[in-house]
Amino acid sequence: MFWDKISGLYDLFENIYNKKVYTGTGKKVAKYINSEDEVLECACGTGAISIYIVEKCKNLIATDFAEGMLKQASKKCRHFKNVTFLKADITKLEFTDASFDKVVAGNVIHLLPEPEKALAELKRVTKPGGTIIIPTYINMSKGSGTAAVKFIELLSANFKRQFDFESYKQFFADMGYSNVTYEVVDGRMPCALAIIKN
Repeated sequence: MFWDKISGLYDLFENIYNKKVYTGTGKKVAKYINSEDEVLECACGTGAISIYIVEKCKNLIATDFAEGMLKQASKKCRHFKNVTFLKADITKLEFTDASFDKVVAGNVIHLLPEPEKALAELKRVTKPGGTIIIPTYINMSKGSGTAAVKFIELLSANFKRQFDFESYKQFFADMGYSNVTYEVVDGRMPCALAIIKN
């Protein structure tokens, strides 16, 4: 699996290529997390966002489909006692309805063949009045981002869709989500956060 193979090098690539956005996204997500929050993070990758969430929440369950990524994330967060790492499929989450105050799914929507299934699951496990936070690279906003995606695809990553800021907003509108606000972390490959009130 591609993401297992590159898990050991992923942080190095991101920090060299896109450090401002890579660290800035986690900080921006953490602004929405409170000390009493039960948080689920899907597609946690190497823990780039997890490390900022775990400092602020009551408990974090961080999941990913790639065991290599989970291994890297658990190393990064090893000093925290309020985090659990689990292998999970974002389109078939094994959590009961309305389990979490906040649900985060970073940089995964563009990789999914059926993102509507993932969105439905994220909504299902979020408490009424809770918040779903979905950061996604809007690589089509800048030429440098498009070039990076081409390089990553050469290594066998499979991007199902690519966004600029306007098409990202339209994606959620097309999925039927109207109660959405957005923030952008700017950099070489910018990242847009969709913040959805459940």
